[in-house]
Amino acid sequence: MANSGVQLLGFFLSLIGIVALIIGTILPQWKMSAYIGDNIITAVAMYQGLWMSCAFQSTGQLQCKIYDSILQLDSSLQATRALMIVGIIVSVAGLGVACMGMKCTTCGGSDKLRKSRVAMTGGIILLVGGLCSIVACSWFAHNVIRAFYNPYTPVNTKFEFGAAIFIAWGGSLLDVLGGAMLAASCPRKKQVSKYPSMASSRSGAQSGTKEYV
Repeated sequence: MANSGVQLLGFFLSLIGIVALIIGTILPQWKMSAYIGDNIITAVAMYQGLWMSCAFQSTGQLQCKIYDSILQLDSSLQATRALMIVGIIVSVAGLGVACMGMKCTTCGGSDKLRKSRVAMTGGIILLVGGLCSIVACSWFAHNVIRAFYNPYTPVNTKFEFGAAIFIAWGGSLLDVLGGAMLAASCPRKKQVSKYPSMASSRSGAQSGTKEYV
């Protein structure tokens, strides 16, 4: 029963993590303009994401523009996009595999040991997907920090972390945590003793003495 509860908890944590990953990947607030120096008095806030860049004016108007060409983007942004997409696809596949191996589902046969191994495989796949997303977010954050502290970067073009990267980070951690719970839910095999038990040996001895009498 406890094993089934761990599987359910890991499944729902991974599901929430995948939803957060999808939302974080779509949102354009991966980095936002930093309000330092002369940039404090600006009336426009700039946001840049994986798919588009947006400008939020003080009047409340938001204008977004999708990136025209993939080839015009820098290699780090292209790698981040690819890792996030791979992480989401792998996590969804792992969640489907784990669902077939959970004890509370009827698909996958009635063999409990086999279903537990399938759930463990799904958990490992979820771990791989979550790690891909963590690498993508950390790489993007590293580039933002490096550009922020670069003395040759103009003050009005410096960016800091936006809300979307924190959502993606949180989703990645939930994905990894849920995958770890599913991977650790596989029961161990019961070890069969090589020696007969004391009760069976005593009963055998008693039966042997009765036969001689």
